[in-house]
Amino acid sequence: MTYFSEAPQHLHTVRDWLRFAVSRFNQAKLFFGHGSSEAYDEAAYLILHTLHLPLDQLAPFLDAQLTPSECSELLEVLQRRVDQRIPAAYITHEAFLGDFSFYVDERVIVPRSFIAELLREQLSPWIADPDGIGSVLDLCTGSGCLAILAAHAFPYAKVDAVDISPDALAVAERNVTDYDLGDRLSLIKSDLFTELECRDTYNRFKLNCKQYDLIISNPPYVDAPSVAALPPEYQHEPELSLGSGDDGLDATRVILANAAHHLTENGILIVEIGHNREALEAAYPNLPFTWLDVSAGDQFVFMLHRNDLIS
Repeated sequence: MTYFSEAPQHLHTVRDWLRFAVSRFNQAKLFFGHGSSEAYDEAAYLILHTLHLPLDQLAPFLDAQLTPSECSELLEVLQRRVDQRIPAAYITHEAFLGDFSFYVDERVIVPRSFIAELLREQLSPWIADPDGIGSVLDLCTGSGCLAILAAHAFPYAKVDAVDISPDALAVAERNVTDYDLGDRLSLIKSDLFTELECRDTYNRFKLNCKQYDLIISNPPYVDAPSVAALPPEYQHEPELSLGSGDDGLDATRVILANAAHHLTENGILIVEIGHNREALEAAYPNLPFTWLDVSAGDQFVFMLHRNDLIS
């Protein structure tokens, strides 16, 4: 592409490259849904990361001139983002949830979950005593991000993190190691609850199951029409982590059918379901869902107590 072939001879400062990147991103109509919300923020992030500069300090470096090798590196990064529509997180192998940074690659979905916001507040007011949480289960853990946040939010809890993908668990293991949580956080290969099977099948709600004070999950929840309409950036993410049947609720149905077996007497279930609130409430008219407030509203994350699931 002419724009990229001409760039090195005309762009000399960080300011020059920032302007160029924003122009190219807007021209290409890139999709920003994997950490950034607009072209400027993503361009600034990719430039600062590539140049090994502090991510929160753009202004002091705007008029700094780049070396030829730095220009070459930037050109490659920006061209990959535009031509291949690769999400920035896969280019930098870095994704953020609040103050936490995680290693990511194309074996896992780029972390983005409203449950992270709730964990920062230790699920207040729904959990009155965070130190009293002794066990947490994270279903569909992916990169392990929510499990790691839960381990920090509930410092006395043992955390089990489950995923069906061995590749995802390999990424999660790296993040667990980076946060030195190997003694508190266990990774389990399982299709939701299948490897957490209960022993006694005769009395439905008194089964011999491993139980948890808290179960969290950000499962696949994109319905079939929405999967077909996703921007190209999503094609780099594992297909298994996005779609969940025609209405996006296949994984959520399994969770609702089994969660009570794995919750302690006062345990709670927290699940993110995307834009499926209306479909979920229609499918389960007798379940008293509590919809939790997050930055995008009260349509995306529900809570149920164990007793709600067995009444």
